Amino acid sequence: MDNFIVSARKYRPASFATVIGQPSITNTLKNAIRNNQIAQAFLFTGPRGVGKTTCARIMAKTINCTALTPEGEACNQCESCVSFNKSSSFNIYELDAASNNSVDDIRSLVEQVRIPPQTGKYKVYIIDEVHMLSTAAFNAFLKTLEEPPAYAKFILATTEKHKILPTILSRCQVFDFRRIGVEDIAHHLAWVAESEQVTADPDALHIIAQKADGGLRDALSMFDQLVSFAGNELTYSQVIENLNVLDYDYYFKVTSYILQGDVSQTLLLVNEVLDNGFDGQHFVTGLGEHFRNLLVSRDPETVNLLETSANIRNLYLQQSQSCHPAFLLKALTITNECDLNYKISNNKRLHLEIAMLQLCNLASPIQPPSNPAAAPVAAKMPEKPATAAQPPAQQPVQPPAQVRPQPPVEPQAKAEPTPVIPIQQPVPVPEPQPANRAAEPETTYQKPAEEEKKPAEKKSSFTGINVGDLMKTGGAAKAEESSEPAGVAGEKLPPDREAFSQARLEAAWKTVAASFEEESPSLSNTMAFRIPQVNDDYRVQVAVGNKIQEGELVANRPGILERLRKELKNWGITLEVTVEEQTITVKMPYSGKEKFQRLAEENPDIILLKNQLNLDIEI
Repeated sequence: MDNFIVSARKYRPASFATVIGQPSITNTLKNAIRNNQIAQAFLFTGPRGVGKTTCARIMAKTINCTALTPEGEACNQCESCVSFNKSSSFNIYELDAASNNSVDDIRSLVEQVRIPPQTGKYKVYIIDEVHMLSTAAFNAFLKTLEEPPAYAKFILATTEKHKILPTILSRCQVFDFRRIGVEDIAHHLAWVAESEQVTADPDALHIIAQKADGGLRDALSMFDQLVSFAGNELTYSQVIENLNVLDYDYYFKVTSYILQGDVSQTLLLVNEVLDNGFDGQHFVTGLGEHFRNLLVSRDPETVNLLETSANIRNLYLQQSQSCHPAFLLKALTITNECDLNYKISNNKRLHLEIAMLQLCNLASPIQPPSNPAAAPVAAKMPEKPATAAQPPAQQPVQPPAQVRPQPPVEPQAKAEPTPVIPIQQPVPVPEPQPANRAAEPETTYQKPAEEEKKPAEKKSSFTGINVGDLMKTGGAAKAEESSEPAGVAGEKLPPDREAFSQARLEAAWKTVAASFEEESPSLSNTMAFRIPQVNDDYRVQVAVGNKIQEGELVANRPGILERLRKELKNWGITLEVTVEEQTITVKMPYSGKEKFQRLAEENPDIILLKNQLNLDIEI
């Protein structure tokens, strides 16, 4: 039975043209060889399995070839190429720095460099994993690396360039190998499968390429493993099962459930994923990648960023049409936050389920109940004129909540054109208004003496006057004559200014302060420790201790006034906030002389004692 050779070795590139995914580096090396501009040292760096050591071997073989092809490749027929292919070349030395990292190993290498090649033109030293060399070994290698003999070439390879001394980097030409693309790996796997007479689905090869994370060697190793598992027919389901990879179908299903707002099906699918042994964080990161693919699928210019097969790409294009970009951005934010906080969460399953519920809520039809809340109010506002003729007993319930809104200003703009006046809301009010006014007793309203002297100023500042009523009753002059202004939409208000005492004001003030306890505890505390004062014209004055309290009361003044007016049944109350000037007395510590004088006042014998002992007082 022949010895099995893994695909990574069996199909290892033997020329620059067969190197996968590194065209810029291979072209540069070929041009340097063709133009005879070969540096004394090269550093190949990059992730694992991207072709660093392979390119180093091809480079060593090509520069010693005596009959280069016009493309700058080795001929594979000369003595040097034949000996290299048989691994018997004396001009190429490979050193593993992971196990030969001491100063003595580098000294031995330097001694070999002094001997010129017996056949061929160059002696090439390939040092793999060069970052494993000790600092002393690097320092011992510096001089030889900077000024080697003309026949000596050094090719260093590493996956961790940051661990190499800057003095070494400055003496080398650095080539950064990039990760190999998914499409390049998938095409190479298809060629290997064809060479091995294995029938493989394109979707299965793409899954292997994505799982390899840019490393061709890892992809070939997984390919060998899957062929051993499935035989000569490699299907998508077999790859998913063997590599323990989440199927695309899971992500397409959960996205459709999220778009429908189907919470139950979403949670059941998450439970299925977890029961199959997949990690929750792996599912979240995959879902975030799925949303990212949906986002780039919406724009024809970014569709090429999808690293999937043609079949999967068509599925992304179809589902992306039903996803709004705003939804995808919010979904990406939620999945990213879930991924960041997953490890520190004590209940990881609950953390994942909460994220899924948030995603379902983004597109759920039950989300916008807050917007319709304003609709009933707007729908009921035009019906106010029809309720103006109701019995007076029902009218006092509505005005307190409708004194504050500003919609009464709108009829002013609409009332300017003469033809619009007949269709305004206050039109039905004139008939019931005189009857209501006559039915109410005059004794319920107590007007202060100062207010009787200047009624026009007070009435014009009252916030409950409806502009439409003023126009209907003949202007501001008629509104000033009436003792009871009309409410919003023509409704008749109760007596606008009922007299109250200081004690009643303080009691109402405490009640209003208590009503803010749940909404704003700081405002409630501020009001509870302040005693308001009232003037004759119903100006309530409150003195606070600092600017912060003043700003808090001023910011909440409309709400305070609304509740205070309702408690006192006085709609002409205004609120003024002032800051008390606080005098801060700074007490300085007693000096030694002051202490002595204080003690001498209480006991004069201390002075006698001081004089007898000839003591001095510390200042």
